[in-house]
Amino acid sequence: MTQLDVRPGATDKGDGAPADGMRAKGLSGNSVGLLGSAVIGVSTVAPVYCLTSTLGSTAGEVGPQMPAVFLAGFLPMLLVAFAYRELNKAMPDCGTSFTWTVKAFGPRVGWMCGWGLVIATIIVLSNLAGVATSYFWLLAGEITGSDAVAGLDGDKAVHIVTCLTLIAVATVISYRGMTATKGLQYTLVALQLLVLAVFVAMAFTKAGDADFPTSADFSWSWLNPFAVQSFAAFTAGLSLSIFMYWGWDACLTANEETSGSSRTPGRAALVAMVVLVGSYLATGVAAQMAVGSGDQGLGLANPETSDNVFAALAGPVMGPALGVLLFVAVLASAAASLQTTFIPVARTVLAMSAYEALPASYAEVHPRFRTPGRATVTAGVATGVFYTVMTLVSEHVLVDTIYALGLMICFYYALTAFACAWYFRADLRASGRDLLFKGVFPVVGGLLLAAVFVKTLADMWDPAYGSGSSVLGVGSVFVIGVGLLALGLVVMTVMRHRSPAFFRGEVLTRSTPALVAED
Repeated sequence: MTQLDVRPGATDKGDGAPADGMRAKGLSGNSVGLLGSAVIGVSTVAPVYCLTSTLGSTAGEVGPQMPAVFLAGFLPMLLVAFAYRELNKAMPDCGTSFTWTVKAFGPRVGWMCGWGLVIATIIVLSNLAGVATSYFWLLAGEITGSDAVAGLDGDKAVHIVTCLTLIAVATVISYRGMTATKGLQYTLVALQLLVLAVFVAMAFTKAGDADFPTSADFSWSWLNPFAVQSFAAFTAGLSLSIFMYWGWDACLTANEETSGSSRTPGRAALVAMVVLVGSYLATGVAAQMAVGSGDQGLGLANPETSDNVFAALAGPVMGPALGVLLFVAVLASAAASLQTTFIPVARTVLAMSAYEALPASYAEVHPRFRTPGRATVTAGVATGVFYTVMTLVSEHVLVDTIYALGLMICFYYALTAFACAWYFRADLRASGRDLLFKGVFPVVGGLLLAAVFVKTLADMWDPAYGSGSSVLGVGSVFVIGVGLLALGLVVMTVMRHRSPAFFRGEVLTRSTPALVAED
């Protein structure tokens, strides 16, 4: 049975024990190593899924400068990753952004930061399930050679039922713990990267081919962000690019279950980021050389195919036989990420509950699987409800929620970056390293993301932003993004009455004593 022992000043010794100010929550320690943690980061991001969902949309916003925007999106992510690494060294807590911002800025800012992470995760889970459903039926159609089978995805009832089934399966797997599918995750991530490498190689060979009239010659201007036609187009593309890197911080939310909890997750996040930026640049350049970034034919920005690029390019680029592998890779990418993406939302809810910011029932940990069972199931139910409602309301839910997701990501990443600089403000004069990694880099990363947040917020008021749909004359992306943040304020107000101690700053403060689990 787990007991809690108050020991001020406790520090992590590489064995998963909590550091100063943290509460042990009963999770299974030492379940994941460096490789496993990096795989969680890559799997949660789901690079093949991200590429098929946003490659065309990004090209539509910024044209041939798509690779430059991928690099531009990587910069603030890298700077924020340094902030996460430094905060995790001092406070390896599964609440990550929530816990750290509470200790830096107080309970209200921290609560909203945690809400931003939770809502961003619910949005991406719903999109992952939607893409997995579409590719399930596309793959079934390819295997059976039946257009009727592939067309089942177009039946709204069939699509929703299939989607809810996939969400239920992913919820059950996540409920059973971090190690339940470790071998499967390794296999699925390796499959994604291998198929992506084959696609890139074959796309390069198709460049200039007579069968690809829209292909383009490589130009170094593709890597110049200043060549984008307008600042509005750049920020829209950057918002999508930032979404494509989202999820690397899942490495950090699994810190209490990772060997060397204060060091390993930060290193794994950086490894995941390098793998991602390399994959995105190679794929973006290769695809553009093969089919161009225009809106005609196989061009990446063609509105008829831009929401699902690989479905259009699989056959032409890789041929009928190998093209099926790309369908498999997208399905594997979405399915793998659907399972690992439950990690950050469930553990953030667990931490918020453990520190009395949410109802105590969400702090329950399964006695056998050592997972936040109730939080995981609740996240699964919320994902299913959100996707079902949005699908019935909007025909362009996938596009609009992805754009809204970019707003959420900028919100909580920027707050976390600023929390790093403020929390370590007394250390910034200690050394040049502390000044850079605890101060300058996090602040610059936070400012970049805050600027994208503000500019995106202004742009998304226009109904033309995103899919072009609107609600009472206001862009649906604005309604989704701002509406979800406003809902957070409402829920926080309710919780202030239910948990006054937390919001008075009596539960989690900068000097909160450690609670160390002993088995």
